[in-house]
Amino acid sequence: MNLTRRTRRAVLVLHVAVSVGWLGLTAALLALGIAGATSRGPGTAAAAYRAMRILADWLITPVSLLSLVSGLVLALGTHWGLVRHRWVHTKFWLTLAATGASILALRTIIGQAADAAVAGLPVPAGGRDLVIAPSVALALYVFITAISVIKPRGRTRRASRSLTHP
Repeated sequence: MNLTRRTRRAVLVLHVAVSVGWLGLTAALLALGIAGATSRGPGTAAAAYRAMRILADWLITPVSLLSLVSGLVLALGTHWGLVRHRWVHTKFWLTLAATGASILALRTIIGQAADAAVAGLPVPAGGRDLVIAPSVALALYVFITAISVIKPRGRTRRASRSLTHP
């Protein structure tokens, strides 16, 4: 499948915009997680965790899935391919793992923290998980962005085999 130039550009713009949005969303979750974990007042912590829940419930799933799908369309519809170059292959698997972790795990711990804070109960792990998880995710997204820009050389074994054995 080869995308037309116009379609490729449109999907590329969508992919970059959504991926940058995911990075920004994660930075916002980190800032709110730090605010909640370090606040002295229960009202501030509850507000931070409720805000995190709104972002997680409304944005995490569509943003992460759109980033994954648009990247997949670009990989399959351009000369880069999904399994030809290590950086594309690595980026795909890391994005797939990040999407699953964001939807399944991150949303769950944010929901638990928001429920506890609203009920006036202690937040699980003192809110540390809501600082650690977005920190790791942010580092991962920066790495994915870096390999997308740098495009380190190297073909996958599968692509190398297909070049030597037609």
